[in-house]
Amino acid sequence: MFLPQENTKNKPLLLYHGSKNGIIGDINPLSRELCDFGKGFYMGTDKQQALTLICNFPNPKLYTLRADLDDLRILELKVGIDWALLIAYYRGKMKAVKNSNLYRKYSNMAVDCDIIIGHIANDRMFMVLDRFFAGDITDTALIGSLAALKLGKQYVAVTKKACRQIEVIDEKTFSSAERNCLRTASEAYRQEGIRKAEEVIRKHRRDGRFFDEILEEGY
Repeated sequence: MFLPQENTKNKPLLLYHGSKNGIIGDINPLSRELCDFGKGFYMGTDKQQALTLICNFPNPKLYTLRADLDDLRILELKVGIDWALLIAYYRGKMKAVKNSNLYRKYSNMAVDCDIIIGHIANDRMFMVLDRFFAGDITDTALIGSLAALKLGKQYVAVTKKACRQIEVIDEKTFSSAERNCLRTASEAYRQEGIRKAEEVIRKHRRDGRFFDEILEEGY
């Protein structure tokens, strides 16, 4: 839902951004287009999650940011099917129903927003999402996996206005030894997440609907 921010004074948020090579120039909404919520500048509430994204690169940097959300239009998504289907839209998984009301709903959901807030689809959740889009698991198993993994939230600045309200307050680089430790911790973290997700998927193997059924029924 939209959370209007006009004439409010919110406490700035501390968020994290992992970069493969560092931020060059001003912060801008310039990620790859086929990301969870489209092209934007991605930040998260979980420092560990940001580190897992960059630990395999030779010159990673971790940024601590202060984000001011005042006077921005915000779309916040709770754990649920809207979160999954909006990701499906932005990742190009709904093109088969491009002329449907369902497609129009999600293509218009974040129009005129400055910030999109939703749970992170990290590498563990990415695999579960791909299985959902491929028709291997149901929406019930997908949402249950998300709840079980207890992932942090991501804040995606999708306009220049939002990006102008983000300030870098710390930049950290990592030695080779530190990167090795991060890789080891990241892999253990990943395997534990896979195990938890598989437990939920087995439990809900026959519950809920498959992705193609949702598209056909128009949700």
